[in-house]
Amino acid sequence: MAHIDDLANLRALNARFIHNFITCDVASHSKIIHPHFVCISTNGSKQQRAAYLHDWATDFDAAIIPYWDTRDEQIEVFGDVALVRSTNKYVRRIDGRDVVGMTSYTDTYIRQGETWLCIQAQLTPVSPEHYPPDATIISVYVDGHLQPRS
Repeated sequence: MAHIDDLANLRALNARFIHNFITCDVASHSKIIHPHFVCISTNGSKQQRAAYLHDWATDFDAAIIPYWDTRDEQIEVFGDVALVRSTNKYVRRIDGRDVVGMTSYTDTYIRQGETWLCIQAQLTPVSPEHYPPDATIISVYVDGHLQPRS
């Protein structure tokens, strides 16, 4: 069973992970990913830490992605390993049209001493019939700005 502090720390890391993406904060993000980090993208390609962080600096553009939310967060801890699963809904402006989609992710964290570090992120596209409901939203960004939760 997970300790309540572990769950709180992992929830905070998940929120930081997303905030780092929206703000293109490479320095902050580098501190929460493991030296041997790998990202498996929605097309199955693998990206090692250095290339991933290089792309992190420019991957988010609020003019192209005016809406981003995080929903359906699920965290499980297995000793010194944790799985953080969630789904992001986004609106992308493509050729003047707004296209809505969702991507689920599983981030695998390992504990090193008192610190949790993400060692792998895996992204999976979600088809509309599997979209988690709005009731599970935990954060919303509009035009790159975190919206207050009511």
